[in-house]
Amino acid sequence: MLLTTLIHRASLPCPKIGPTPALQLLEQHYDLTGALQSLGSQQDLNYRVDSDRGRFVLKICRGDYAAVELQAQHAALKHLQGQPGVRVPKVMRALNGEELLTVTVDGQTVHLRLLDYIDGQPLTHLPHLGREVLAGFGRLCGQMNLALANFTHPGLERTLQWDPRHANELIHYLLSTLENLPHRALIEQMATQAEQRVRPLSERLPRQAVHMDITDDNVVWQRDEQRHWQIRGVIDFGDLVHTWRIADLSVTCAALLHHAEGDPFAILPAIQAYHAVNPLQPEELQVLWPLIVARAVVLVLSSEQQQRLDPASPYLLKNAEHEWEIFHVATSVPFELMEAAIQACVGGSLPAIASDGFAPLLPGLVGREFALIDLGVLSPHFEAGNWEQAGIDQQLLQDAAAAHGLAASRYGQYRLSRTRADSFEEPETFPLHVELRVPQGTTVEAPFAGTLRTEADGALSLHSAQLSVRLWGVKGVLQPGAAVLKGQVLGEAGGALTVQLCRTDVTPPLFCTPSRALAWQALCPSPAALLGLACDAEPELDPKALLARRDASFARSQKHYYIDPPRIERGWRNHLIDMQGRSYLDMLNNVAVLGHGHPRMAAVAARQWSLLNTNSRFHYAAIAEFSERLLALAPSSMDRVFLVNSGTEANDLAIRLAWAYSGGRDMLSVLEAYHGWSVAADAVSTSIADNPQALSSRPDWVHPVTAPNTYRGEFRGPDSTPDYVRSVEHNLAKIAAQNRPLAGFICEPVYGNAGGISLPRGYLQQVYGLVRAQGGVCIADEVQVGYGRMGHFFWGFEEQGVVPDIITMAKGMGNGQPLGAVITRREIAEALEAEGYFFSSSGGSPVSCRIGMAVLDVMEEEKLWENAQVVGGHFKARLEALVERHPLVGAVHGSGFYLGLELIRNHETLEPATEETTLLCDRLRELGIFMQPTGDYLNILKIKPPMVTSRLSVDFFVDMLSKVLEEEL
Repeated sequence: MLLTTLIHRASLPCPKIGPTPALQLLEQHYDLTGALQSLGSQQDLNYRVDSDRGRFVLKICRGDYAAVELQAQHAALKHLQGQPGVRVPKVMRALNGEELLTVTVDGQTVHLRLLDYIDGQPLTHLPHLGREVLAGFGRLCGQMNLALANFTHPGLERTLQWDPRHANELIHYLLSTLENLPHRALIEQMATQAEQRVRPLSERLPRQAVHMDITDDNVVWQRDEQRHWQIRGVIDFGDLVHTWRIADLSVTCAALLHHAEGDPFAILPAIQAYHAVNPLQPEELQVLWPLIVARAVVLVLSSEQQQRLDPASPYLLKNAEHEWEIFHVATSVPFELMEAAIQACVGGSLPAIASDGFAPLLPGLVGREFALIDLGVLSPHFEAGNWEQAGIDQQLLQDAAAAHGLAASRYGQYRLSRTRADSFEEPETFPLHVELRVPQGTTVEAPFAGTLRTEADGALSLHSAQLSVRLWGVKGVLQPGAAVLKGQVLGEAGGALTVQLCRTDVTPPLFCTPSRALAWQALCPSPAALLGLACDAEPELDPKALLARRDASFARSQKHYYIDPPRIERGWRNHLIDMQGRSYLDMLNNVAVLGHGHPRMAAVAARQWSLLNTNSRFHYAAIAEFSERLLALAPSSMDRVFLVNSGTEANDLAIRLAWAYSGGRDMLSVLEAYHGWSVAADAVSTSIADNPQALSSRPDWVHPVTAPNTYRGEFRGPDSTPDYVRSVEHNLAKIAAQNRPLAGFICEPVYGNAGGISLPRGYLQQVYGLVRAQGGVCIADEVQVGYGRMGHFFWGFEEQGVVPDIITMAKGMGNGQPLGAVITRREIAEALEAEGYFFSSSGGSPVSCRIGMAVLDVMEEEKLWENAQVVGGHFKARLEALVERHPLVGAVHGSGFYLGLELIRNHETLEPATEETTLLCDRLRELGIFMQPTGDYLNILKIKPPMVTSRLSVDFFVDMLSKVLEEEL
């Protein structure tokens, strides 16, 4: 009877009732008219009804289903009304007062119901779901199970094809009827393994009423003001049944695999969130993954059957793609691995291995000292990118063995050599083995009794009922298949020997990704006990705990990137590397112009530190040499240099110079600009992104002029120069009318804070003329945009064809060394001396000067200015192509390696896409890219990477950016 019912129900097609007869049913039974839209379903017919009385869902199912089953669904909806965390539809009554109607349409007996419609959208169409959304699904499932835990109804005792208690019978039936089935052998294998894992525990699994379809189709969401997804409600109770509680979560997790981008570990946040609100029992944790696999099998088989019943259904065709994707992800990893991962994600673990029963694997080396080689991210053996050399780890082990006799790697130490630059995939950096270097003729003995095998990858493996050990580099003396006693000689090793211990019969990798390390560690623990060697890596500092320490002692007004940032301790060229060996493309660091970890910088700094580092009042060559180098880069009219430590100091000093030279105090600055944090530099800064009170807290000597933003400013386009100049004229006239002498005008010659927007043509020529005519000096703030970053010009002011009176610079001057400068004319510099001496304790120190000169040398030798021009040009062209492809992209600003990508919601109003930009930056970090928003609306990607950035890195960035833009931010 059970199988007969399953076969019958699995074979039911969707009712054939078109929109016209459906509208007739609505009018006849509910006195309702409106527009219908098919919502799609596998076996039920669902229409959305848009009427003048609101929105509803008309649900039509075949009369084969008993009325009591549908009545159970209605009772559950009433039971759930008002339950915390769960919103469900309400059942509407027909004209006759009934909630459930049974009617005949064109010879078909169907059940008819009308429910109110919950506004929102399902997330089925999204390829990627963030961690919070995944957790939301799991949390909702847990809350629903809690709410239904005490719900009972006769209609719950039903035979349902989706009930995992019947999965085995249904799978065998469908396999027997489906010919030319893709992946038949794999389907049969996975179904058998899942059944074997579930059956022994089935009687111990808690049972209750469950929804059985809390999936991306049936949970509706809506974005909040920050563009974060929030759950609106749960729909479609058609699979409501009394079965194993854990079945509900298995259905939810299986659906989420469609959004996992190939990674089954993506479902773990959902499991964690469920467990947090509704703790799972040990047996449930054990069967969860097998049930997910069984669900995937049932989905593809049912989909294949339905398509053959209704081959023209677009809904079925689309769903089939998703369901096959679910199946492929679910079958991509061993059962044992996911079972361990699920245990670990809720704080569980597998029983420890009793290590005291092992015989020594290498008895002749017991008590001998091994040199343990550091192959991690902070290893002193790695410098100047040498970890990119093929075989570097093995060479370091070999060198150590030559020096010390015996050498070994550390189990579980993230390997720097396995990092992958310009990759969205997590690298496999975690070693699940130990590599040794031992003398020729070293005897290898069995640490436990077992059976010997030779693996396809060349490993010699020994297997017991509970454990296996895999050995590479052993010349065996026994035949495969031989029964081996504990302590029996297996063979000899000499040179390289690799040892891996495993508690199951799976074939583990030698390395795994950090996200899978906890699960693989449970299956492949350290072989230290076999070796008698303390070779495990030191525990890694918890990044969150370290961040908490920072927040507890480091003033929190000094912000950090990202809410949950990775810990970065090494960089190389245009990449930053976290402690787990993942490389991130650095697209926001305009300080390290030469890139990170440059060997010339390290050598120059070390050499000068070993000689002398002091203040600029002492006499040493470096300060004269560096000042001359800077003047050679400046306009010929400039002949004096001040050396400081930062852009803030440079701009502060420039303002003081303007005051001293002009005799005035009043300064013109540009709205939405940032110049630093000192009292004077902050006073002329008006960026509300950096200081929300900027516009209301300016001192009376600061006169902000309209920001000459030709894209979204008050006046737009290349011909807006006269309009923006009028703002300057107005402020100058106001100052003159008050008989206040003008000190000067400070402005970035390229609008850096807005992402590198070029000023309108001739703007600075006219403004500089007006300012000078009123006795003021003109300051070009080149801290961000200058020093060759823009490719076509060394200085930003060159684009405007002007020469300022004062140039300020910093950022890339020292490639990370605190270094800034002010360049001006002699008479301006000497005006300051009349007010007193200028002194900066470490400004112009020998170390800073040597580093500053080395930066210029490397920029010339490595042709970084040319690279900014050529690769930067390619970069801008690729970004500009996104404007046509993605509605969110409004414009591309800047040039070279100072670019801005402005994101907007509306191309007419230019409404800033602030929240979308934040989400995009967070998603790019997940894909291996560091990027942050800028601008007063924080809707611009300010792209200012190291000037060593390659075309390959640029293409990776734009490809990932395009991918994220397609994910519907």
